[in-house]
Amino acid sequence: MDNIPLPYQFGILFTLLLISAFFSIAETSLMSANRYRLRHLSKEGSRGARLALVLLSKTDKLLGVILLGNTLCIAASTTLATVISVNLFGEGDFVLAVATLAISFLILVFGEISPKVIGAANPEKWAMRSSFMLYPLLKLFYPAVWFVNLLVSGFLRLFSIKPNFEEVAHAVSMEELQTIVTDAGHYIPKKHRTILLNLFELEKITVDDVMTAHTQVEAIDFDAELDEILARISNSHHTRLPVRHGDHEEIVGILHVRKVINHLRLNANADITKDDLKDILAAPYFIPSGTPLYTQIQQFQENQERIALVVDEYGEFRGLVTLEDILEEVIGDFTTQSPSRASSYRQEPDGSWIVDGSSSLRDLNKKLGLNLPLDGPRTLNGLVLEHFEDIPEPSTGFRIGEHTLEILQTQDRVVKSVKIFP
Repeated sequence: MDNIPLPYQFGILFTLLLISAFFSIAETSLMSANRYRLRHLSKEGSRGARLALVLLSKTDKLLGVILLGNTLCIAASTTLATVISVNLFGEGDFVLAVATLAISFLILVFGEISPKVIGAANPEKWAMRSSFMLYPLLKLFYPAVWFVNLLVSGFLRLFSIKPNFEEVAHAVSMEELQTIVTDAGHYIPKKHRTILLNLFELEKITVDDVMTAHTQVEAIDFDAELDEILARISNSHHTRLPVRHGDHEEIVGILHVRKVINHLRLNANADITKDDLKDILAAPYFIPSGTPLYTQIQQFQENQERIALVVDEYGEFRGLVTLEDILEEVIGDFTTQSPSRASSYRQEPDGSWIVDGSSSLRDLNKKLGLNLPLDGPRTLNGLVLEHFEDIPEPSTGFRIGEHTLEILQTQDRVVKSVKIFP
């Protein structure tokens, strides 16, 4: 080393620092790179992304070649810095101490921190670039890397540690995937992000959360006069109507309004009768209370149904849920709605909200930005009755959580309207 001219020694030291910086950038960028983005780029034909994925599939060997190269560069830099200091200032403890501090500073700033910050700032870009160098280096130094990793594996086995890089690379839980979508920022449009997040919620939401309560279901009484039934059909805003019959008013079928119209068109000269209506009734499709929406939408598809009647554990009719109800949970409300599905709340000039007692607590929380509890009753009426354990009088004020409410109207043992203050 003493035979090498001093300028060349500085050149070699500079080169060693550059190589150390390369290994630092490569380590940080490859470990920080988004593997899903690399897979996407690889499918689009990026050779750098493909090489990066190959290297990441052998994480232990990748780290081996990076740290082997970086360690050799740092050791050589330290030795060379000591030789240069001795050639310039002579031997001595003070010279060695200054040389150690100087090379430590250079390695820390130019060989470690700065390169790693650069690699972390744009990991995919540097991961793909560095892969073109690391891939042949791994092939070249494979015997040394294999031997080092053999010793490392033996050492880790002493502590019962067995790394599983494949599981770490691919395992993403539902909660983590939800966080990825939430934090996607401008990569996913806001509307698309909302739809994806709503899809994640389908497992947690049940048909009870979106169904129309049995007291609000528009149905046909088959025991009524024919003219009354036909008037009900002609004035209905729905295409499918449940039909009640018998002393207990049980649901006996679903009447499709289009089938009634087709029957009238095909039999223009004949009057329609109750027997005709009975012939075109579809069998009711019952589902149990508590069914997750994700399961129900699959059952709608498998059974080729669009409307289901929700029953409790005793077989009692609790409500009605449609395919439209589930779709609205995913993509939001449709622009056209029947009066029965119209907005059940309105805002007052003072910022308070006048809300119908039958309103769903989930809808109120979502659309009005409230924080009403969801671990009990499904509707505002149920929440108020649970709070008082009685039918409250109008003008009664109370507080639930962080919200102040006032009863405006009660009727037939039901809270009809409530005022929610901001």
